[in-house]
Parts: sequence; structure tokens; C-alpha cells
Amino acid sequence: MEEEIYQERVEKLKKLRQLGIEPFNGPFLITHSACEILSDFETFENKSVSVAGRIVALRVHGKATFAHLDDGDAKIQVYFRMDTLGEEAYSVVTKLLDLGDILGVKGTVFKTKTGETTIAVQEYKVLSKALRNLPEKWHGLRDIELRYRQRYLDFIANKRSRDLVKLRARVISLIRKFLESKGFLEVETPILHPIPGGALARPFITFHNALGINLYLRIAPELYLKRLIVGGFNKVFELGRCFRNEGISTTHNPEFTMLEVYQAYADYRDMMTLTEELISFLVKEIHGSYQVHLNGEDLDFTPPWKRMSLNEAFKNYAGVDVESLKDEKFRLEYIREYGIKIEKKLTWANVIDEILKKRVEPQIKGPIFLYNYPKVLSPLARNQLDAPEWVERFQPIILGLEMGNAYSELADPLEQRARFLEQAKEKEKGEEEAHPMDEDFVEALEYGMPPTGGLGIGIDRLVMLLGEEDSLREVITFPTLRPK
Repeated sequence: MEEEIYQERVEKLKKLRQLGIEPFNGPFLITHSACEILSDFETFENKSVSVAGRIVALRVHGKATFAHLDDGDAKIQVYFRMDTLGEEAYSVVTKLLDLGDILGVKGTVFKTKTGETTIAVQEYKVLSKALRNLPEKWHGLRDIELRYRQRYLDFIANKRSRDLVKLRARVISLIRKFLESKGFLEVETPILHPIPGGALARPFITFHNALGINLYLRIAPELYLKRLIVGGFNKVFELGRCFRNEGISTTHNPEFTMLEVYQAYADYRDMMTLTEELISFLVKEIHGSYQVHLNGEDLDFTPPWKRMSLNEAFKNYAGVDVESLKDEKFRLEYIREYGIKIEKKLTWANVIDEILKKRVEPQIKGPIFLYNYPKVLSPLARNQLDAPEWVERFQPIILGLEMGNAYSELADPLEQRARFLEQAKEKEKGEEEAHPMDEDFVEALEYGMPPTGGLGIGIDRLVMLLGEEDSLREVITFPTLRPK
């Protein structure tokens, strides 16, 4: 059936060309959008307009035909009459056009007897001939696998999917507006790294032919942004793609967008303030209030947000003290008791991380800051003066998800080298996500980095929250998928 439709449309394309109509030959001057006309009929009534869009409905009634054009933002009805267009031009509409074709029309605006704003077409231009049939024209594209594999069909059929792309663009634009108003400078740093650093993650590896070396797709821009702080740029941020060679799930994609922000002469307390101000600003701009109902929950984003130490959260939600998990026998008994499966080595750090993700965070509605983390989980964060095994780090948790990561940056080059060496030992023991030694970064610190606060926020999860979605795939324009 699909092949028959395809061949029929190819034949129609041939007939159009025989009539001297070349469907793939633009441009077309658009004077107004469908939204403009629909939202202000009084202004446009009896006025001449030119619009273009995809045919999503087509109804032939003898010498008159109605169609709906979707210009990407809205659908507007258009009206063709034989006595206006002439027999040959009208015959093209009724016999050679199909759902999915892209058409430009020029005509005057009026309302039908049923009250629908419509364009009476005086002339038109075929701008593209669709050779394949649109999916499920009345109900949108429902097949989830097809939606993600052929995302363009999803965008054609599902307005909700298009709206999420627009929401994402608006969120990024608002983030820039907010940070620039605070005096931050947007910068760009390398995506190809000689040493994968800035986070604990397994990188993607590529090979540079001319240099004859391995390079790594960045897992985080952090170490380059801190080099800028060393170089005298006191407030910087970057919005960019990062890559981590990890599993795919509703909350993880190997390619993702990260916001990282660094401020000299600040610490993690300043970053908490910046974080709650930024996210609350986004919530209010998009939803109109700090008090919102998202994914079935009532949330209040009014600053300041609640704060809770990580150890307090473990006691409250997991019934265990973080320090007690240092005991190997105890932590093995604990994860067996609660059925926590860990694919990595059962180190204290990995067990803490999994309990946090499996037992603590899912119970937190938020918004809340969990703060003060073990140093073993945070090789780039500054020690607490009164508890050197713990660092000044926090994570914002909203509806059970980590929305970011932030800390007072470690500026002591001797301490940083020592931590890198400890991580190198872990890597030798088979810990793939351990942080490698980066001598160049340590040398940069040796020239002096001011006290600095750093913040990273995952844009995909942030858009998930603001768009009330429960899967990253819905807010990533083209998500990574397994091969068919």
C-alpha cells in the first residue's frame, strides 16, 4: 500500500512538471503567519495576505475546495474556487495536490458561515511535493519508536513535540539573558580534549590523524573554564554539548547540553543563591508564578530554597549514616538488603552514589539543595575546613532528579595533584570513570586561581522539568537510539 501511494505521487509530480510547474523551485514571499491572522481577524479582514505551509487537510466539493495549511505554528483554512483560479489551476489543486504537500497562497481574509477565519485564494504556488503519505493525519504520530527514529514526522504530526523544541530554545535564551544581566561573559571552549576531565565519567575516544594522537569528546568544559578564571575572566559561562559513554535511559543520553558557570571570589553558597535565582526566574517567566503544578506535584520555587546536608538526607530517606558505609561488610549487607544493583566496583564512593540515586533522591520533591559531599565523590571541590574528608558541594534536587552540580572550586594545586594521583590509582584498579591526571591544569592552578564558585546544570533535565515531561527523549531534538 505504501509503495502504491509513493508511485501515485511520483506520477503526480511528473504531471506537474509536464504542466510547467516545478514544485521544488522557491522562494515564496510570506507576508504574515497563520498565528497573526487568526489572532487579529479584525485587522486582516478583506486584506490581502500571503502565507505558506504544509497541507494537512484537503476537502474537494466540486468547484470549491477547502484545505488547511500548517505553517509550523498554527493551521489556517484556505479556500480555492474554480471561477477565481481558472479551470486548469483549480484542476491542479483537486487532482495533483496531496496531504503533506507544501503550498504558498495569496488571497484575502474572510470568515466562513461557520465562523472560521479563512483565506480566499487568488493565486498559489506549489513549493514542495510530498512523495510519502503523512502518518495518522487526524490523531498525530503515536508510534513511539517511529517518533524518535523519524523525528521530522513527529514534528509534522505532533504540535506538542514542536512546542517542546520552542520551549528549549526559550529556556536557553532566558538563561543567557539572566546570566548576562549578572555580568557573566559567554565563552566557548574545546570539545576535543587531550585529557578527558571535569567529571567522573567514561569518555568517547577518537583519533586525530594529523597529530597521531587520541582525543576525547569532552565530558565537561570545567577545566578549561577554570583556566579562564586563572587568566583573569572573573565571571564566565558556557552552554555547550558534552558527551559521556554511558547507558541510555529516560534521564540519560550520551550526548547532552550542559550549562557551566564560574564566578571568581565566590563559593558554593553564592552558587546556591545563583542557582535558585536562575531556576526560579525560568519558572516564573515560563509558568507565570513561583508556585506551579508540575507533573502532578505542587512546587514552590520562591527563593530561598530548603537546604539539607547529604548525611541528613541519607538518614531521613535511606536510614543510614554515610560514614557507616565506609565499612565494607556493612555496605554490602545494606545494598543486598535493599536490592540495590551496582554494575561498578562496590567502593564506598560508588555505593554512596547508587544509594543517593536509588533511595534518597526519588523521595525528594524539592526544590531543595543537598550539600556537603564526601571528598571521594568530588575530586575538584574544595575541602571543608572543619571536616577535610568532606567538600563544599551541593546538588539541586527537584522531583527526584539531580538538576545540577556545584561546589567551591579547589584552588590548591598541591591538593589537586594529590587528588588526581588518588584517582589515577583507582583507574589502575579498573575504575573506568576515575579522573585522569591533568598536569597542565595543575600547572595553571600553580599560577594562582582566586577562590571560585562553579555550577553545572543539565539543560535537558531542566527542559524536562519546565515542560512537564518524564523522558529526556521528548526534549532532545534528535535523541540517541539503538540501531534497528
